[in-house]
Amino acid sequence: MGIVAGLDSSSAFTHIVVCDTDTGAVLRQGYAAHPVEPKATEVDPQVWLLSLGEAATGGLLEGVQAIGVSAQQHGLVPLDRQGNLVRPALLGNDKRAQVAAADLIDGLGGRQAWAEAVGAVPQAAQPVSKLRWLARTEPEMAQRVAAVLQPHDWLVWQLLGRPARRTTDRGAASGTGYWSAGSESYRPELVELALGRQAALPEVLGPCEAAGTTPEGLLISAGTGETMAAAFGLGVGVGDAVVSLGASGSVMAVHHEALADPTGMITSFADATGMHLPVVHTSNAVRALRGTAEMLDVEDLEELSTLALKSTPGASGLVLLPYLEGERTPHLPHTAGTLSGLRRESMKPEHLARAAFEGMLCSLADALNVLRGRGVEVRRVFLLGAAAELPAVQALAPMLLGTQVVVPEPAQYAALGAARQAAWALGVSQGSLDPRTPPVWQDAAAQVLDPGEELSVGQAVRQQYVATRDQIHPGAFDAAR
Repeated sequence: MGIVAGLDSSSAFTHIVVCDTDTGAVLRQGYAAHPVEPKATEVDPQVWLLSLGEAATGGLLEGVQAIGVSAQQHGLVPLDRQGNLVRPALLGNDKRAQVAAADLIDGLGGRQAWAEAVGAVPQAAQPVSKLRWLARTEPEMAQRVAAVLQPHDWLVWQLLGRPARRTTDRGAASGTGYWSAGSESYRPELVELALGRQAALPEVLGPCEAAGTTPEGLLISAGTGETMAAAFGLGVGVGDAVVSLGASGSVMAVHHEALADPTGMITSFADATGMHLPVVHTSNAVRALRGTAEMLDVEDLEELSTLALKSTPGASGLVLLPYLEGERTPHLPHTAGTLSGLRRESMKPEHLARAAFEGMLCSLADALNVLRGRGVEVRRVFLLGAAAELPAVQALAPMLLGTQVVVPEPAQYAALGAARQAAWALGVSQGSLDPRTPPVWQDAAAQVLDPGEELSVGQAVRQQYVATRDQIHPGAFDAAR
């Protein structure tokens, strides 16, 4: 038996799991919050190291042979020629690069040109957009930039003692906006388009390759982004999709090839195993539930869930299009939400509560169908996020998503994925594991929900939702068909 560790450095905390290499059983855990403001958009990366050190106290890493690193995606860490920080790291939640992203889209000739180049249309979060923002708003800082890393790249580099070689992995690289998941290569001309000149980019490692070994003999695996690490920790494979319920939503699935989507609805990520993770984002998910709870003056989402289950399928004809913050899927950035079907008999709190749950899940079903429409196989859906535990979500999701739904028990899946990657790299280095096959770890404990006889009911609710959506926003999904 060996011991490996996975650390996940998210936007708010570091979580470390220490696992058995053979089974994935968690032996020890550590946690520490980042010493940053809750909604900070830029930070000194040293806070990630401080948090890591605090999480690893008390002999947590004693006996560990290899470490994998997962970290928040879309951060930009700009370095000068000596490897020193040019300015604080720009984080993924920084929206200041929205105009820069639009400039880049026009600069390359439109959304389709970007989709064909790197499998994604620039958004404010991506490093490529942040580089353009830096060049336009802080030109003196931009002139000093000689190399760019993302948070996971920087942490791996620090753990290895800042060697001359800097690395990343294909999963994290696929979120930059200047690496193509289709060709598995950088597009340096896009860095030049954004920054005005070239910058050194980290070497992209394969899924089971090691980034290096510390002077103490600790192997550091390639690491990856949080999304890819969480998928690896869950153990999803071809035929699986993951629906994440946050304030906004996302749907991703494992697929055998990169998808170039000229509509920009699909972002073509690579995963941590050598496969691909096409992702479709929605701007609204749980925020639609919270807004409805406030409107109805109910205490929390649990009470809203109870209220919703007092209604009937179709919410007595009420349909909520939950586009409260505009919408990414379909591409309706300037629209608003719509409540349709108001009649005297439908104007009751329980019907509005149910319409909120149905609207959120139907919107995510729309996103899922974007992937299905491009040939992505979906046999089951993993449902993540605290809202996945709500009885109304569990009752409605299988019939509205039209497939088996798996609700995993809460766990640190990104850290587990990082640990599994470390075990893979360690096994390959020792000759005990195949470079093409990751270690088989125990499945996550989960509830499994089937649509059963409710499938036809769900289809009727979906038809009511789609008819309303198409009436109010005709042609919204035409480009995706």
